[in-house]
Amino acid sequence: MIDKSSPIPIYYQIEESIKRQIDAGDLLPHNVLPSEREFAEQLEISRMTVRQAINNLVNTGYLYRQKGRGTFVAEKKLEQQLLGLTGFTEEMKARGMTPSSKLLSLDTIPSSEKIASQLHVTTNAPIYEIIRIRLADNVPMALETAYMSADLIKGLTAEIINYSIYQYVENHLGLKIGYATQSLESTIATDVEIASLSIAKHSPILLIERTTYLEDGRPLEFVKSSYRADRYKFTCTINRR
Repeated sequence: MIDKSSPIPIYYQIEESIKRQIDAGDLLPHNVLPSEREFAEQLEISRMTVRQAINNLVNTGYLYRQKGRGTFVAEKKLEQQLLGLTGFTEEMKARGMTPSSKLLSLDTIPSSEKIASQLHVTTNAPIYEIIRIRLADNVPMALETAYMSADLIKGLTAEIINYSIYQYVENHLGLKIGYATQSLESTIATDVEIASLSIAKHSPILLIERTTYLEDGRPLEFVKSSYRADRYKFTCTINRR
């Protein structure tokens, strides 16, 4: 597993060895790892070195701890390319997973100044506020709050939302979705996110804000999504200009 004569730090060698076992399927999700003491005795190294390797793997989402039970292999993160414009439903189906949503609320409310500026409507104009938990194979992935103009998207119902808003917009309303702008940042889960996503207190969250536009430039929606950082990661391809 390790080469003590190598210039590569021992804790890093341990990390890479565990990662390889996970990637090869030798360690499966929720398998328990040996204790720090067992690792240290087997490899004849200090427990502090083992602890550093394990802590790094926990922090990067490869492992997770349960108090009083031990350290376990985490579920593999879903990887989404930050290229192209697809909805959650389309993205999960493309991965062979079953998407679903738990609709927490669907209300028509007067637009705040901030949301009005995003949707290019007047303050207090009627907008839909849609709050739902997005799931893949029945596992909570994200807490999403979406805002859409009620004058633009008429007739929105819970049934439509649970199927696919994008398909309703394009196939039934005849509107063509064009592009989106979005920002991504890391933050710590709020109490609402902790309860909605079944995660531990102080868990990291990937917060995405996205404004989606129709081909003619009109804003379709403004969405705030809180993704579980332990189950989701985003990647992108960057070209040199």
